[in-house]
Amino acid sequence: MVASTHWLASTAGMAVLERGGNAFDAAVASGFVLQAVEPHLNGPGADLPVIFWSAERQQPLVLCAQGVAPAAATIERFRELGHELIPGTGPLAACVPGAFDGWLLLLLEFGTLRLEDVLQFAIDFAASGFPVVPGIPATIERTEALLREWPGSEALYLPAPRPGALFRNPQLAATYARIAAESRGGSREQEIEHARRLFYDGFVAEAIDRFCAEQGGLLSGQDLASWHATLEPPVTFEFRGLTVCKAGPWSQAPVFLQQLALLDGFDLAEMNEVERVHVITECAKLAFADRDAFYGDRDDVPLDRLLSREYNDERRRLIDDAASRELRPGGGRLPQLVRAEETVGAGEPMSGDTVHLDVADRFGNLVSATPSGGWLQSSPVISELGWPLGTRAQMFWLEPGLPSSLRPRTRPRTTLSPTLVLRDGKPHLALGTPGGDHQDQWSLHAFLNHVVLGMNLQEAIDAPEHHTDHFPSSFFPRQAQPASLYLEARFQPRVVDELRSRGHDVTVAPEWSLGRVSAVARDGGLLKAGANPRGMQGYAIGR
Repeated sequence: MVASTHWLASTAGMAVLERGGNAFDAAVASGFVLQAVEPHLNGPGADLPVIFWSAERQQPLVLCAQGVAPAAATIERFRELGHELIPGTGPLAACVPGAFDGWLLLLLEFGTLRLEDVLQFAIDFAASGFPVVPGIPATIERTEALLREWPGSEALYLPAPRPGALFRNPQLAATYARIAAESRGGSREQEIEHARRLFYDGFVAEAIDRFCAEQGGLLSGQDLASWHATLEPPVTFEFRGLTVCKAGPWSQAPVFLQQLALLDGFDLAEMNEVERVHVITECAKLAFADRDAFYGDRDDVPLDRLLSREYNDERRRLIDDAASRELRPGGGRLPQLVRAEETVGAGEPMSGDTVHLDVADRFGNLVSATPSGGWLQSSPVISELGWPLGTRAQMFWLEPGLPSSLRPRTRPRTTLSPTLVLRDGKPHLALGTPGGDHQDQWSLHAFLNHVVLGMNLQEAIDAPEHHTDHFPSSFFPRQAQPASLYLEARFQPRVVDELRSRGHDVTVAPEWSLGRVSAVARDGGLLKAGANPRGMQGYAIGR
């Protein structure tokens, strides 16, 4: 079973499974296809967290392919350049591109196929073309003035293609075809290692090094050569007989678990819709306040305390019938917000500049991955490679002394957050969504709809969605919207009115506009999946 945010990625993954590959082979093939067919949502310059169950090892694991900040990236350097926040666009915001090494590590350690077998789908789509989804021209038209300042981007993306038209990226195809050709020969493992060196210590790294030197970026070839993706154990929380697994606090992922710890004290199934949305939103505000006060790429994040029953019993007492307008962490220090104007190409639109995929195979493996970054609209295309760098460094603060303050060669506190759920110690559910700060709201809501309210996977994904931006955004210009609550227009007017009467600053968003959750589940001897109808491009397939 494969579910993802684009039908071509789902069908590529299924083709790999049909040919005898396992879930890891299929995930890698799907991930590379997503880079080609959703360049406004991710690319080869992307970052990648994966959370998965290995049937061979009989354990859940997290793959961290979140690239680190350059060695030259210091708070002092950005201050010298006149910045109070790291920009949301351009080479200055680049970290090491992590996705390529992440996919290769997954293939090397857990897959069965050769690199060329899983990379060829993306090469073919980039070379021969793929039908353009409406989000691509919409993104290009929205950022056209910026793209015209970048010669490589202008040459590739302007004028904007029409929805449904065939679009090609021959240089991306040539880059990956060269990696496949030059790494060919020797064992499967030797080919993968050779491909990695071509990217991080070969012609790709050399092109990135030259480009950043010319464009005033801080990323260097040495930054790429000295970095590797890693494997680590997940952070877990027991909820209603299930073990929910997430990445560590170098990401925002534990905020999903903190919300569960708070919500475990409420009978959500017995609440009416107004009460349930209110309580879920107020719990999100408390958990995300802790995210901003405590999380970062460091060893002293107090997760044991933040997930403890005693702490959450105490925090839960802060919630009443009125919407809070305060940021209330349970300790730590919040960043000082900086007033900055929004800039074209920066930030993450409500739909989410991200992709997601989930795969289950007949061997018992279960994979959930949320690649993102390297967006066509936020950094110049490197002409000789066919793709831009990422801008994940915008998630660091330039205020010293915070857990997520900028430090060289550390990971920005990413929003990327796939989810794995175990039942009786065995793999049960994989899910996730694009959406930046909304990822651990939208995916949480689908999880609660399924586990607590008893909806099937598709019903859980289709249910009317909501979120809050009460806390500082992870994206430039890092602003907060206190007491905000976005509701899809499918909520009844009565619900909207009652939530406003509780003090929520409600914005009614268009129908079917919030969230892009996909999911795959193992349920006894059955495999099940759901894909998001929002955007009309998500797809689940299986047999």
